[in-house]
Amino acid sequence: MIANRYFHTTLLFVLGGLLGDIVPIVAPCRAEEKAPRLNVLFIAVDDLRPRLACYGEPNVKTPNIDRLAAEGLVFRRAYCQMAACNPSRCSLLTSRRPDTTTVFGNKKHFREALPDVVTLPQQFKLHGYHTQSLGKIFHGTLRSEKHTDPVSWTVPEWRPPHVQYASPEGVEVIKRLYAKEIKKSKRSVAELMKRKMYRGLVWEAPDVPDSALMDGQVADKAIEVLRKVKDRPFFLGVGFFKPHAPYVAPKKYFDLYKLDDIVLPKNSHLPEDVPALAHNDSKEVRNYHGFPKSGPVPEKTQREVILAYNACVSYVDAQIGRIFEQLDRLGLRDKTVIVLWGDHGYHLSHNGLWGKNTNFEASARVPLIVSVPGMKSAGKRTDAMVELVDLYPTLCDVCGVPPTEGLQGASFAPVLEKPDRPWKTAAFTQHPRPLYDPKASMGHSIRTDRYRLTEWTGPRLKKPVYELYDYQTDPGETVNLADRPEYTDQVTVLTKRLHAGWQAAVPKAEK
Repeated sequence: MIANRYFHTTLLFVLGGLLGDIVPIVAPCRAEEKAPRLNVLFIAVDDLRPRLACYGEPNVKTPNIDRLAAEGLVFRRAYCQMAACNPSRCSLLTSRRPDTTTVFGNKKHFREALPDVVTLPQQFKLHGYHTQSLGKIFHGTLRSEKHTDPVSWTVPEWRPPHVQYASPEGVEVIKRLYAKEIKKSKRSVAELMKRKMYRGLVWEAPDVPDSALMDGQVADKAIEVLRKVKDRPFFLGVGFFKPHAPYVAPKKYFDLYKLDDIVLPKNSHLPEDVPALAHNDSKEVRNYHGFPKSGPVPEKTQREVILAYNACVSYVDAQIGRIFEQLDRLGLRDKTVIVLWGDHGYHLSHNGLWGKNTNFEASARVPLIVSVPGMKSAGKRTDAMVELVDLYPTLCDVCGVPPTEGLQGASFAPVLEKPDRPWKTAAFTQHPRPLYDPKASMGHSIRTDRYRLTEWTGPRLKKPVYELYDYQTDPGETVNLADRPEYTDQVTVLTKRLHAGWQAAVPKAEK
């Protein structure tokens, strides 16, 4: 077993439900009394799609994440439950799916619906861990935002001062676009950016040190905190803000790339016969200065934005490397479970879209790397299908912390032991339309080994609307097959599996 000097785990499964659903119960046995507990370094990267060298993107320079991949297990088929920041993070940190949290947008706090739920870090805190949040773990960028959860953490959550733009050009654009507001406030642009998100340049490359921007400050704080907590078991959440738009990183990371080397995706158009509900309108990126508000995006602009996105990824990678160096200096690497995850995927002209907020593969699929001291699967990749909602029970399992009741994820600790073993038969993602309005229409999506079926339902629809993509014949999702007669049976089968729910996709216990 993984780190078997710390614990032994038994997976029990209870059959239930009209359809014979299988609900996992993870029951860790008592840890050896004298064995030290494993720490957890929980690294979140906002809007990070699997565009990394360890995921087959050699042109994206991420040597530190690649190092983690060499020491851990890379999950090539990990999926979020909703491709939006707050819903995804709430789902992951509570191990409840969006239909349970009822969080479908960035404004609602999960405790409005689940006031007594015990979060992942809270459970570790209740079992003797020092838990601390740096940067963006729960949703929110500004220090003043309400998306905090004091009960989850040993000390108050920490976020750096908000620095959105750092170049003279970037500041001037804000001054011009928000001239009346700035004049009325009688505050400097720097002060205003600490209080509000402004949409100025879509990207900039200020010639500043790493720590002049937020993610450099997050790494600084993580290095400081690790020094202070090194002698006690800890769960340290470190959340980076980039590559979230606007795509801002120090100039030296832009210099790692050349515009002519940027490769545009092949599937740069909406799928044939796709329903309008599938579209995210790319508003997230189109609202920034320097990106077309509507219509086609010039190829040069596409390349510039993708390059800027890559530069932000490399910037974050460098900060992660600094934290790894501190772990090594303090002798903590072989005592610490490291998890790196993105809260959802991201369109960079994929399907002709920009940003997230869809059920397409580009939005639903996320990077996930898990490293456990002593793991036999270090340096391997797995095609086992997992979901972000599974992280909660998995970390409890690995660290010998008993999970709470009501978790809707399944521990994938057995996959850490045996990466090629059979695992989940499907992953589930959903998204409302209009954006963040679940009372209108909801698209529930099931991803199997070969297909993705999305069913759109809602009071404004006379009947369900479907999407079907066959990744064996059409990996780029270029054609919606749902209304084609030859796929009628497949739509029926997958719809039944979608309605059977996530429980029916959970694997049975290994004998």
